[in-house]
Amino acid sequence: MSSPFYRTPEWRALRAACLSRQPTCATPGCRARAVVADHIIPRSKGGADCLSNLRGLCAQCHNQRRQGGEPKAWTAASGQPMDPRHWWNQPRAGNLSGLGGGTVGGEPDTVSSDPALSRGDG
Repeated sequence: MSSPFYRTPEWRALRAACLSRQPTCATPGCRARAVVADHIIPRSKGGADCLSNLRGLCAQCHNQRRQGGEPKAWTAASGQPMDPRHWWNQPRAGNLSGLGGGTVGGEPDTVSSDPALSRGDG
């Protein structure tokens, strides 16, 4: 943030608009509050100072970006967490949702189309 541009009212308005448009971090799977208006194409590489070239990032993801490259995605395109140690990826490790790597208590119950069984008569 060495450029004097970042101290201008124009930048402050752009930053506020970016964070208002995108209050949550743009990194897939990250749910942290966005606190940085990040240039998608960096200014040093010809990126424009316009809302279409800005995205909101949390401090952690912005620091990853500053260290080189893109922030690490927290989830795959499917929404499943990429970290193999995440509870969602652990078979039978307290994942009660039945949606992750395993379910607690075996297979889900089947639903019968028999009305008697639906009423509890069977």
